[in-house]
Amino acid sequence: MKERRDAPPDRGCLVGICFFILGLGTLLPWNFFMTASLYFQGRLNTTEWSNGTTVVRKEYFFNNWMTLLSQLPLLVFTLLNSFLYQRISEAMRIAGSLVFILLFFILTAVLVKVPMEEDRFFSVTMATIWFINSFGAVLQGSLFGLVGLLPQKFSAIFMSGQGLAGTFAAIAMLLAIASDADSETAALGYFITPCVGTLVTLFSYLLLPRLEFAQYYLNKSNRYEAGTTDELLKESSVVENGKPNGHANGTATSSTTEKGDSAAEDEVDPSPDGTKGAFLSLEQVEKEQAKASVIEVFKKIWVMAFCVTFVFTVTLSVFPAVTADVKTIFPGKWERFFISVCCFLVFNINDWFGRTVTTLIRWPSKESRLFPVLVVSRVVFVPLLLLCNVQSRSYLPVYFSHDAAFAVIMTLFSLSSGYFVCLSMSYAPQLVEPKDAETAGALMTFFLALGLSLGAALSFPLRALV
Repeated sequence: MKERRDAPPDRGCLVGICFFILGLGTLLPWNFFMTASLYFQGRLNTTEWSNGTTVVRKEYFFNNWMTLLSQLPLLVFTLLNSFLYQRISEAMRIAGSLVFILLFFILTAVLVKVPMEEDRFFSVTMATIWFINSFGAVLQGSLFGLVGLLPQKFSAIFMSGQGLAGTFAAIAMLLAIASDADSETAALGYFITPCVGTLVTLFSYLLLPRLEFAQYYLNKSNRYEAGTTDELLKESSVVENGKPNGHANGTATSSTTEKGDSAAEDEVDPSPDGTKGAFLSLEQVEKEQAKASVIEVFKKIWVMAFCVTFVFTVTLSVFPAVTADVKTIFPGKWERFFISVCCFLVFNINDWFGRTVTTLIRWPSKESRLFPVLVVSRVVFVPLLLLCNVQSRSYLPVYFSHDAAFAVIMTLFSLSSGYFVCLSMSYAPQLVEPKDAETAGALMTFFLALGLSLGAALSFPLRALV
């Protein structure tokens, strides 16, 4: 949707800031749990002595399960959201989801100080991840529909905020690691951070309806339908009983005058009670306002749906399940920061940059056949990352052992991920009529979730392959 000339200004860019914060808030749960993998593995993968060596007592594969249980509810609740939005108000879906996400983050922060047996802690953590991402799916789907009502640049702003969520989490983890506090206090401070972030997100949503620019676009669909109805009824009102409205008092419209009364009567066959013209106008109104079916919309956007699915399938198949297990070749203090910097911070900064740069550069175009070719070519990053210094390994050799090689591969991997995801999501609504943009957005959200789930499922065999 393009910005209308008669729209009020976005004073102080407040609407843009609100949608940026809302984008940030939608991915806070996933990113804070993912970036804290070292904390969770420290509590779960405890070691014991065996024959003079330390061995892990039980391997929980936290990264794999965390990824899978984060993305499956996203897929399930994205489907359910298509039914929920008709039965539950937008305010309840968005504000309610944020409240429940806040409560689960508070629970996670409290558990930092609660001693718990490993199996029970794993079960509680996985249940928390499932529920928090279920509400996150409802939140994300509802916000994608909301931002679709505004000009296109706000979709890019919203997705840019999503991209920054990971950077926000990675920086919070680095500060927690660098602090002089003990590990429990550092982890507590880390999980309090998303609680504050979720509160700010909630306040941003509550502020949105009070901004004049947002009011104009959020109420526009109702005004458009009402305006269309009035316009069509006015046009049809010139035909009544097969004659111009002004025929009784001796006046006629120019178009009717050119045709003549007899021509008008030939075009519209009046019913005995003189109501046929009114029925025709109502049929025109319904036809004008009728939205295309989901299948019809999908036929127009299937290339973009495939692209967003494939991008996330490739990305989630190795990140973070494989990339978080890469080890540095430089022992010492750097070991504490290596994964937080070279895996999470590098990925999230470049993913955010890739999303943001689409506001300036949009290549290839949405009609270009090169676009899906470039998306598919990203599969090359899977073997490249598997051949990095992932530990422990059983089958594949290490070809890229140096930290710099891993950082360069991660940079290109994440940059391309953010760029192609944002292009796919912003191109899709442009391929359909404005009245079908919301349907296109809902479909793209589903295929986004499908890609995340497929990638999470693939992470198990790919990690075992190493």
